[in-house]
Parts: sequence; C-alpha cells; structure tokens
Amino acid sequence: MWHSTPTYTYEVHSTSTPPPRHTFSRIEIGNILVAFSVLTLDFAILYSGVAGTSMFGSLPRSSIIPDLLAALPAALLVATTGFFSHEMAHKFLAQRMGMWAEFRMSLDMLLLSMVTALFGVLFAAPGATVVRGVGSQREAGLTSLAGPAINVVWAALFTGLGFLPIHLGGFSYWSKVFYLVGFVNLWFAIFNLIPFGPLDGRKVLNWNRPIWAVAFIGCIAAFLSFYIL
Repeated sequence: MWHSTPTYTYEVHSTSTPPPRHTFSRIEIGNILVAFSVLTLDFAILYSGVAGTSMFGSLPRSSIIPDLLAALPAALLVATTGFFSHEMAHKFLAQRMGMWAEFRMSLDMLLLSMVTALFGVLFAAPGATVVRGVGSQREAGLTSLAGPAINVVWAALFTGLGFLPIHLGGFSYWSKVFYLVGFVNLWFAIFNLIPFGPLDGRKVLNWNRPIWAVAFIGCIAAFLSFYIL
C-alpha cells in the first residue's frame, strides 16, 4: 500500500539574470530523466506486487519480470501525469511570468523512495521546481496552484476512461490502470494543497484564501466520491 505521496515545492528568489522562457538546460533534463526513471521503477514495484499485493491480482502470477512489465503502463502514466506534468505546470507558468524556473532532483529522497518501494510502501519526494525572479504573492500563488490544477485535470480524464469497458484477455486491465491513475492524481492534488511547510497549498492560501478553500475542499469532495462510485 502507498502511505505517502511526493512533495512538490518551489521557491522564489531574487536574481538579476534575464529568465529564459520555455527552455530546458542540460542539467535540468538530466535531473528530470533520473527522477522520472526512478519514480517509474518505484511505481512499477509498488503496483506489480513484487513487494506486496499486486493491483493486477486477477492476472496469472508468473515471475518478477512479467509482473513488473504488467505494472509498467500504470507506472509510466502515474509518473508522467502525477510527477512530470505537475512540475512542468509550475515551470512553464513561472517562465511565462518572466521568471527563471528549473526542476532539481533530490538524490537522497530518490534513494529513499526506492528503499520504501521495496517494502511495499512509497515515500517519494523526488525534487522541486525552483523558481527565481521577482515574483509577487499573486504570481507565487498562481504558479503553485498550477501543479495541483493539472493533476485535477488528469484525475477527471482518467477516472472517466476508467469506466470504459476496455478488456484484455477477459480482464479489465486498462480500465483498472486508468482508474488508478485518476485516483493517484487526485491524491497528489490534495496532498500538495495542504497549506503547511513548503507545499503548494501554503502559497495559494497566502495569495487568496477563497481560491485555496474552493480548490482544497473540491478535491477532497472528489476524492471521497471514489468510495461512493
């Protein structure tokens, strides 16, 4: 079972360097690839049942490699939507506002995520999108809100796809994958909207309390609906 979610943060610093727009440095690309690869492996381990209960319990059990391959589509989709798109939402909006923004991984936390995944849980804080520039409270709030917002969009899309009767060998493999991706993205959004510490929610709350309340309460209500559907 997954007992924790990645912590996605960003910081605002002052700088006199003109910010690039919608660009990636070689350092950032390397950081993204490493973090993405490690998280994908973490999710594959977690979902395959290698260290616990498989999300594909009704599929024939064989060996570790086939189980990991069966869980790979879900792992790739979660890493892409939950992690990559979240960080890119922060980055691109900050750059659009004229600030410098790049993702930086945390090697220590990535190593911790791999260790915990092997024990059937996941504690992952792969890194953060660092933002430098002269940012107002409104800009900080909007940039912080962008990450959870894209997770909500993915949650709605994949939850809807999860209801489609897509079967593979008599088993609704893709329906289960899509439903899981939607569920995890919504959980990402809720976790990151918590208004404490370095989480996105604190910056959104500092900027606009009503907007934070609508976003946070709305996500919780949607999350609870998973237990009703």
